[in-house]
Amino acid sequence: MGLARAFRKVRSLPRSFRYARMVARALKSRRHPILAHIIPIRRCNLACAYCNEYDKVSSPVPTSEMVRRIDLLDALGTEIITFSGGEPLLHPDLDDLIRRIRSHGRIATLITNGYLLTPDRIRRLNRAGLEHLQISIDNVRPDDVSKKSLKVLNKKLEWLEEFAQFAISINSVVGAGVKDSRDALIITRRALELGFDTTVGVIHDHGGQVLPLPEADRAVYEQIQKERKPSFWAFSYDNLFQKNLIAGKPNDWQCRAGSRYLYICEDGLVHYCSQRRGYPAIPLEKYTLEDLEREYWTKKPCAPYCTVSCVHRVEMIDMVRVDPRTALKKFFPPAAQGEAPNLPVGIKILSSLFLPPETDRPQSGVTKAVAGAVMRVLGIK
Repeated sequence: MGLARAFRKVRSLPRSFRYARMVARALKSRRHPILAHIIPIRRCNLACAYCNEYDKVSSPVPTSEMVRRIDLLDALGTEIITFSGGEPLLHPDLDDLIRRIRSHGRIATLITNGYLLTPDRIRRLNRAGLEHLQISIDNVRPDDVSKKSLKVLNKKLEWLEEFAQFAISINSVVGAGVKDSRDALIITRRALELGFDTTVGVIHDHGGQVLPLPEADRAVYEQIQKERKPSFWAFSYDNLFQKNLIAGKPNDWQCRAGSRYLYICEDGLVHYCSQRRGYPAIPLEKYTLEDLEREYWTKKPCAPYCTVSCVHRVEMIDMVRVDPRTALKKFFPPAAQGEAPNLPVGIKILSSLFLPPETDRPQSGVTKAVAGAVMRVLGIK
């Protein structure tokens, strides 16, 4: 194991605590955003055929304006602030912006195509305090649809494995537009070999809606799921959203975009997400608690076939907050009808600590004391 990988494991403990505290605060109150994507530059150094989130001419958002927007997101109580684009590494002061997020005690993450990563750039991200980085890799070899290929990015991945002190996630995709879905399996195996987290997405159209997934692609998806051993939260997401989407079925859920999830474009306007830009399109400095409340309940017609996983995952937290036992049964369905939910051991322990007993038997004094101590440690009591 390399020094950087060992360091990532050491840093994962305080990082896990910060994420646990973030979830605890989100469960305690719904009156603040959990996640915001903010765009520091719309320009990109690539031109992927399927992408509608970039141009070739935009200048970086001025650093002073980006700092102001980060401060506004902090004032709203936003827990995680993610830089997206375009290509955010094109912003000349990205490191300072990451530091600004961390100075507020918020979680700073980055979505990048990876092309601009070098050993020095990775070390600078370490020093800035970046906590998580995601790269989507579309194919094994570049083609006329996408240049985000494993062949081109493999050396970047090796540098990340050697130097990065932040968490790393590699996303692959299956579905229409991908020439060979088996590429996703090769990409997943390479990411696992390097010790990275992995996700797999279903490709969507320019409205964020799911495209039909052929049987061969579904088989590749299932094999990836078997090999990648997802965490309990990713496992729950797959059960709750992805299984329906790959089968071409709608999901019945309440999208909280504009409330628990915000997308801040380069002009500083709040939108539902990258695929639904144009509403509510309110300047961030004018976005209020009343706006958060309104959009929390607004029905979005695009929700049933939406593939925007960030918004799905945010809603999962609110599902637990509203009705934890029902949510857990949906996240971890029983192996057979009539059986108990197949809860992981850690979830069973947390349920016994924080959920009222299903029977009339009162919670023991020891359990109450342990639960109170945990809440104090997480800063929610």
